[in-house]
Amino acid sequence: MTTRASIRFLRRGKIVELAQVPPMRTVLDWLRLDERSRGTKEGCNEGDCGACTVALGSLKNGRLVYEPVNACILLVGQLDGKELVTVDDLADGDTLHPVQQALVDSHGSQCGFCTPGFVMSLFTLYQQGGAPTRDEIATHIAGNLCRCTGYRPIIEAAQACCSGKAADRWAKGAKEAARQLAALDDGADVFVGTPRSFIARPANADTLARLAAENPDATIVSGATDVGLWITKQMRELPKIILTGGVKALHAVETTRDGVTLGAAATYAEAMPALASLAPDVAEVLRRLGSTQVRASGTVGGNIANGSPIGDTPPMLIALDATLTLRHGAAERSLPLENFFIAYGKQDRKPGELVWRIDVPKLKPNEAFRAYKISKRFDQDISAVMAAFKFTLDGRRISAARIAFGGMAATPKRGALTEAALQGASLDQPASWTSAIAALAKDFQPISDMRASAAYRIEVAQGLLKKALMELAGAEATRVLGARKAVA
Repeated sequence: MTTRASIRFLRRGKIVELAQVPPMRTVLDWLRLDERSRGTKEGCNEGDCGACTVALGSLKNGRLVYEPVNACILLVGQLDGKELVTVDDLADGDTLHPVQQALVDSHGSQCGFCTPGFVMSLFTLYQQGGAPTRDEIATHIAGNLCRCTGYRPIIEAAQACCSGKAADRWAKGAKEAARQLAALDDGADVFVGTPRSFIARPANADTLARLAAENPDATIVSGATDVGLWITKQMRELPKIILTGGVKALHAVETTRDGVTLGAAATYAEAMPALASLAPDVAEVLRRLGSTQVRASGTVGGNIANGSPIGDTPPMLIALDATLTLRHGAAERSLPLENFFIAYGKQDRKPGELVWRIDVPKLKPNEAFRAYKISKRFDQDISAVMAAFKFTLDGRRISAARIAFGGMAATPKRGALTEAALQGASLDQPASWTSAIAALAKDFQPISDMRASAAYRIEVAQGLLKKALMELAGAEATRVLGARKAVA
């Protein structure tokens, strides 16, 4: 296996090769400070507003795909083997790109600060072809915020330009771009820097595991949707960064008759179809997780590895009885996912050990699953409470339950007393649910913070359990839920 001492990516039809890249250099800073391309704007600098959105082109199953990403929290090392497209590239002389022209025609911009990000998000939607619905457009641009124009004219612009097969320079040059990207895929491990300060992007699983074991003080980065904020907001110094995204095997997503297996570097965008097939509520929670930009970069493995008590996926995966595989050097070990989280900021992972694989079993015919995310904003917001329930049924009685919450404790946590109280409860006798609903206050002692008070969290958790049982019993969904989905 060869090692390359440079980052290589495609830019404006030419290969850019960078042999000197500070490990923490973001794509936004590289564009504005090094390349001097100033069209891409810095807004929140934490991946929330979308002003810095750029498009990354990559080959997926032999097909060229463009995805929107937040340049402010994307590292330059993550560009390796990709094509980078920014708002500065779209106009052809005095002729605007169809997306830009549609925004002009619909009066979709006022102050204009957010506009480059909207343009690039819509550029990636345009490249998909077809005619997306209004709801699909709204979901696609949920990671782009505007406080001047309002979203109606922006959505109208999307409806006007994203109405058929793409016919711009990128669509016409797709074969050549695909050829260039295929040539960039040389299978080499990337190591830029010195033993004391580097950014590495191994292409081989064994190299990744060995490098992590030899550098237990290195920061392991998958999508950088969390680590990016360590750099831009916490101002941490991260001299050694190891990227997992170059190992193709870790992007594998496999669906079998027994369940779903995910490589730890699989992005949410890559994993969503398989995970969504497990249950409709999984699909809905994932649709609201982050934004299109975050789902294109962020990974399920990264969401687990960072051990956040408010991550959206761990409660669902715990309720579904997922198994986690870790790797240190050549050695692998597996454990129930719930056992990985020990205390706040502490996981069962020794230095240099990597989150490697997640196995999620399918629901059995006598099992039912419900999951709900409660947050201040409907789209692209951090959960105040994340609830997941799996019920095993014996006719109309609950024979077993797995209940997990996020935002209710220092780690994603099961409700053992609540589970025990549900055993034997009848779906036809709501009075038999009472002790279980009350037990939640014994299982969890949440804190008050900027997202919610402790009292609110307990009340919401109890309400969500009751809601899940009512839905399972066949009660009509609440009008509030229907209204919320209609607005979205």
